[in-house]
Amino acid sequence: MSQTTESPMRKISLEKIVMNMGVGKSGDAIEIAKNALHQIAGKKPSSRNARETQRDWGIRKGEAIGAAVTIRGEDAVALAKRLFEAKGNIVKGKSFDNFGNYSFGINEHIDIPGVKYDPHIGILGLGISMTLARPGFGIRKRSKHKVSIGKAHTISSQEAKDYLVKEFGVTVE
Repeated sequence: MSQTTESPMRKISLEKIVMNMGVGKSGDAIEIAKNALHQIAGKKPSSRNARETQRDWGIRKGEAIGAAVTIRGEDAVALAKRLFEAKGNIVKGKSFDNFGNYSFGINEHIDIPGVKYDPHIGILGLGISMTLARPGFGIRKRSKHKVSIGKAHTISSQEAKDYLVKEFGVTVE
């Protein structure tokens, strides 16, 4: 009667979803992107600033050129279901990295279920990054005695694909 049980430390979970809209200029465009992200996520987005000056594009260092919002916990799981539905529950296998991250884009934010067209916002595209984690991953972010995650404990791209198929019912191309 050998019963194999998986260690609770090996359980994968959705840590966070980061949605980003890069508009490339400051002013009203940033406020429109923030409104669109707030409409999708229900959380307050923050602006993202340029890291360096690009004279050809008319961008100065420190100028707001995008907006982003981070969603964690149960809200992230519910949002992930809506985002996968917008993509037809199909994910691309090449969009996974070897550390448990999955990234994709949506061309029109109104494709997301529950988002209505607003003429003041228009139609915008956005980039989405999902981070998967296991218990114990906090050791790489803590302030004292940071430690890297062991090779056996990292999330491979195949494990990330299997998690999304099992938890969200998506198909991997």
